[in-house]
Amino acid sequence: MLDLGCGDGLLLELLARDGGRRLAGVDLSPESLALARRRPALSGVRLHTGRAQELPFADGSFDACVSHLALMLMGDVERVAAEVARVLVPGGVLACAVGGGAVGGEAFERFVRLLRAVDMEADGSARIPALGDSRVRSREGLEEVLRPAGFGAVDWETVPLDISGPVEQVWDAVSGLYDLAPMAARTVARLREDFLAEVADLVTPEGTVPCGFKVHLASARRS
Repeated sequence: MLDLGCGDGLLLELLARDGGRRLAGVDLSPESLALARRRPALSGVRLHTGRAQELPFADGSFDACVSHLALMLMGDVERVAAEVARVLVPGGVLACAVGGGAVGGEAFERFVRLLRAVDMEADGSARIPALGDSRVRSREGLEEVLRPAGFGAVDWETVPLDISGPVEQVWDAVSGLYDLAPMAARTVARLREDFLAEVADLVTPEGTVPCGFKVHLASARRS
C-alpha cells in the first residue's frame, strides 16, 4: 500500500498496526519525511522524497494507494492519476480523503471568511498560494480526472467532522488546515485576534466553540 503525500507519516503509522501490510510513502517534503522516519512503527516502511507526478516505483508495485487531504493540493492531477494507475496492479484501489469545506454557521466558516479577507489585502508574495485542482473536490470532477487513467466509477461519501473545543484549541485546529507561512507574523496575529472576537458569541457556557468541517471519502478501482 502506498501513501501518496504521506507527510510526517501519521496515516502510515495507523496502517502499520496491521502487520500484514507492506507499506511505502512518498512526499515532496524531506522535512516531513524526516519526522516520519522518527516513528518506530515505520522502521520497515519505504519512504521516498518525490513528486506524485513522477512516482519512484515500478509498474504494478501496489495493491492500493491512499491519500489523506493531499490529492486536493496537487497540480497536474491528470498526470498524478496516470502515475497512480501505473503503479497499481489491475484491480488496485485508490482511496482518498479530500476537504469538503465548512459544515455551516460555525467557527470554521467564520475563520475561512476572515482568512479570505486578510489574504485579499496581502501583496502577491504574502498571499496563501492557490493549490490543487478544484475538480477533485466533487465526485463528478474526480471521475473526470480518473477515468482517462483507467479507473472505474468513484464511490463517494461525505463525513462531517466535529473539532469543537476551547477557543484556543479551535484556533490551532482551523489555522493548521492552511499554510499561513507566507503571511507576516503580525498578519497572522491580527487574524487570530479577529477570529477570537468573531467567535465570542459562539462560546457555550461550558467554554467550548462549535466547529466542524466536512471531508469527502472517495475510492475508485483501476481496471
